[in-house]
Amino acid sequence: MAQHVELKTVLGEIRKVNPMLISYNVEMTEVTGGTFWKAYTDAQVDGTEEFPVIKDWSNMGNLQQWYDPIDTTNERLIKLAKELGPAWIRVSGTWANKTYYDFDNKYGGKVPEGFQNVLTKERWLHLLDFVRAVGGKLLVSIANCPGIHSADEPMPFEQADLLFRTSKEYGVPISAAEFTNEPNLIALSGLPKGYTAEDHARDHDLFGDWLRENYPECLFVGPCTVGDINLFGSLEGAGGGMAAGFQMVTTEQLLGEYKSPMDVFSYHYYNGVSERGAAMGGHWPYQAILSEQYLAVAGNCARQYVARRDKYVPGGEMWVTESGDAGCGGNTWASTYCDVPRTLNELGDFCTVTSGVIFHNTLASSDYGYLKHGSFDPRPNYFAVKLWNTLMGTTVYASGEEIREGAHVYAHSRRDGKDGIAYLVINNSQTDETTVSIPKDATVYALTGNGKMRSRTMLLNGRELVLGEGDSLPSLEGEQVSAGEIKVAPGGCTFIVI
Repeated sequence: MAQHVELKTVLGEIRKVNPMLISYNVEMTEVTGGTFWKAYTDAQVDGTEEFPVIKDWSNMGNLQQWYDPIDTTNERLIKLAKELGPAWIRVSGTWANKTYYDFDNKYGGKVPEGFQNVLTKERWLHLLDFVRAVGGKLLVSIANCPGIHSADEPMPFEQADLLFRTSKEYGVPISAAEFTNEPNLIALSGLPKGYTAEDHARDHDLFGDWLRENYPECLFVGPCTVGDINLFGSLEGAGGGMAAGFQMVTTEQLLGEYKSPMDVFSYHYYNGVSERGAAMGGHWPYQAILSEQYLAVAGNCARQYVARRDKYVPGGEMWVTESGDAGCGGNTWASTYCDVPRTLNELGDFCTVTSGVIFHNTLASSDYGYLKHGSFDPRPNYFAVKLWNTLMGTTVYASGEEIREGAHVYAHSRRDGKDGIAYLVINNSQTDETTVSIPKDATVYALTGNGKMRSRTMLLNGRELVLGEGDSLPSLEGEQVSAGEIKVAPGGCTFIVI
């Protein structure tokens, strides 16, 4: 059913949010080189070829391939990252749990026993140069694997200190740290053999104490869990529960008596599981990507975690330290315009729940990366979040519009600091236009797919958003409109600045 939205010039304030809301991951496997999810074929991205269901997860070669390290000195990468504005940059991921910091070249690039990969000093300094060049702040997690210690041995921090000390001496300190990436998955995360939730609680407290004693300026963030709440059990279309059959423990078990308080509460959120991991459940079909149930997942996830944040970090922020289209590297449509409504809705809904930071996974790898791996070509989501950061300020208002099909409406202050309101209207109807009444002159930024939802490029007011000569960004200027009515196309996302 077609919807009508009535914008207003006076709204009630909900909260202030972190100006670095939009942040991103550069996975440890991108820094060191390593395995990551295989790219889809062009036909799979276009939706003309189905991805085969993979039932045998014993052979990850079906799903992943080796990638050389990304070039964090690349001029296009630095330019495009800088255009997003100041951001937190997270270097973590499952590979980070199993990385040896070979800064003195002791092992000559060979992986020592008990680890999976090696981080050289040169690679790390290049990453620090990138963080400095884009004006970012650095968040990491440290290695916790058989090469560091056994399960019954308290965590030692010699390797962690090498990472922290080197970064600080280089002038790009680690500003925030999580202990271990996704520790609630236990065996899948590469932790020491026999490691239990109780072992994690012991070592998590030890890490917090170590941080405060040696690097008190660094924020202690955690517990960095994934999938330990009910995301899909009451929702239609998600194909069953997520991570079925995997050993998983709860946040409460991981933190135990919780003797070393955190500064920020963190968790991971993906809107289901991609076709690669569909056999485990939690996969949404393409037909559901604009549905109310699908778009509600991010907000439902944040609301469920609020109680835990209030318990462990009362008054603190919530950071989603990994987020994106879907677990297992993203759906076949993740690199197209199809994912823009979900991405923008996640930002809008999250800000109505809490202040915090959302780390998109990743900046330049996987099918949902803001930039394409290797070429660093910007995808539709890149320009979508660039517009958010350009237009949407840090004061969140109650929009006055109930969330419903065809009308997901979010309202913020103007990012330019001028009086007025910046609205985002997402029309998640697949068939009907949404009518928006504008009370006074405004600037409109209408985002749509380039002729189809599953488009690799996006249109802004009918203009294709692609890089120009010398990697110049396309014009992101809006269209001036007078008071009256405008239409938001089916599947369209329109910013309106009053």
